[in-house]
Amino acid sequence: MTAAAKKVTKTPRRPSSRGRTPSGKPNPIDVHVGGRVRLRRTLLGMSQEKLGEALGLTFQQVQKYERGANRVGASRLFDLSRVLDVPVSFFFDDMTEEVESLSPRLILGLKEEPATFEADPMTKRETLELVRAYYRIADPQVRRRVLDLAKALGAVVGPGE
Repeated sequence: MTAAAKKVTKTPRRPSSRGRTPSGKPNPIDVHVGGRVRLRRTLLGMSQEKLGEALGLTFQQVQKYERGANRVGASRLFDLSRVLDVPVSFFFDDMTEEVESLSPRLILGLKEEPATFEADPMTKRETLELVRAYYRIADPQVRRRVLDLAKALGAVVGPGE
């Protein structure tokens, strides 16, 4: 077979930006997530080396995640949440609207679709914070009174009001 016969015709594909900005810099969302990893790690007094060991990574790989140079995949984000003892949503908390607007999908000019479903209230951060605060109340009678108060307020002010 000649070299020309071996040549395979490929259809042109859109170049992958791998989530980076048009200038080639790391996406601000990846930088934000990395910053949240660094914040939680330092709050726990954990070194990059110890975090890397817990994840099966080198400390250099942890550094790249924290700088946003490497993107954090879903399975790694799950592992990070377990090792750092935070919900996955922690890594996206306190993100500014400006940073949110720089998601790879929006950079490519794809329109944002409105959500067509009601988010489960049990998955909201507010619900988690409320439940944690509720169970920090040591006195069962006081807890019961707080529950009664919440029910009464919910009855007075209906949903969506």
